[in-house]
Amino acid sequence: MNIIFIEPSFPYNQKKFVHALCAAGANVIGIGERPAEYLDDELKEWLADYTQVRSVVHEPSLLEAVQSVQAKVWVDRLEATVEAHIMAAAAVREACSIPGTSSATAYLCRDKPAMKEALRKAGVPCARSTRATSGAEAKAFADAVGYPLIVKPPAGAGAASTFRVGNAADLNRVIVESGLAEGTEVAIEEFIEGHEGYLDTLTINGEVAHEFATHYYPNVLEAMRQRWISPQMVVTNRIDAAGYDEVKAMARKVISVLEIDTSPTHMEWFYGPKGLKFSEIGCRPPGVGQWDVYNAANEFNLYFEWAHALVKGRIHTRPSRRFSAGMIALRPERDGTISGYSGVADIERKYRECIFGAHFPSPGSPTQPIEGGYMANAWMRLRHPDYDTLRAMLNEVGQTVRVHAE
Repeated sequence: MNIIFIEPSFPYNQKKFVHALCAAGANVIGIGERPAEYLDDELKEWLADYTQVRSVVHEPSLLEAVQSVQAKVWVDRLEATVEAHIMAAAAVREACSIPGTSSATAYLCRDKPAMKEALRKAGVPCARSTRATSGAEAKAFADAVGYPLIVKPPAGAGAASTFRVGNAADLNRVIVESGLAEGTEVAIEEFIEGHEGYLDTLTINGEVAHEFATHYYPNVLEAMRQRWISPQMVVTNRIDAAGYDEVKAMARKVISVLEIDTSPTHMEWFYGPKGLKFSEIGCRPPGVGQWDVYNAANEFNLYFEWAHALVKGRIHTRPSRRFSAGMIALRPERDGTISGYSGVADIERKYRECIFGAHFPSPGSPTQPIEGGYMANAWMRLRHPDYDTLRAMLNEVGQTVRVHAE
């Protein structure tokens, strides 16, 4: 089987998808923005061929590269795993008659107002939302729905460029700061109170083959606004408990409504006074290397499971569900330059057997803004068979480890 993979070398974990495809028996043909000589030796070994393009989201360039590959070999699949690449890949896939996620599905997963409208029509509960290109439209939605509201880019992911609007004065400020006053299109939705998490799946022929539930502590918007918080993402090994039945059932309905075929999915949700509501849907893996956390929790290789699904049409191994696992982000005390750390040795002595990953930038490294995300600065990953024990351990890490900056 010949599979084109978009952008095999960036971000850092892209090469894991390439390796998995190679291990599953595929001939992997890379298309990316870096010159071939910049690829590391492992990637060069795993790739059967490679083409450089000026941009993998510039559809004419990507189309030309894919057609050039098709002129030489039969192409069975064209795969992209980064949110920003999904739409261009889908358009080129259809233009070249290659199976995979359609442009219609990719659009609904990328454009949040359109996605929510489609899901609401199908009876899937979502926050009330709209798109706006003027301050007047935003104010009309606020008058109809009330406050608080969330304002974000229509194709945004996570908390990037996201504003929480608590009143009319906030909205007037955000209309300017978001670019809406100049006609920049934004998505506006009601703020949903409650606990936030996400459900990730590997779906094969429209059926869920693997699934994992992860919880945010605290919710993303709060975590990305407060420096003192050491936010956590924790995957449970209790997903077969009855409490997850509703979100799993809703995920299957979403997959059907959006006509997702064989693909990873990422579905963000809230549960609170208004019940369970889906927030965002992606037909791609989660970010921040979360598949690595699933692998450690379940003692298997989800990258290979994905590759095996594409090549063989079925899964290879069942997850063990033996561990809960989580990541905690550790922020510097101020912007500047990292001067050192404290508390790390204490945590390592106490929980050495539970730590399966960590990153501590060297002293002298510049700090990164907290808006950069969960992996922008230091972080640690731990696992434990008991979810509640793991939560207590991660809390202790957050209370003990300090990232000093000057």
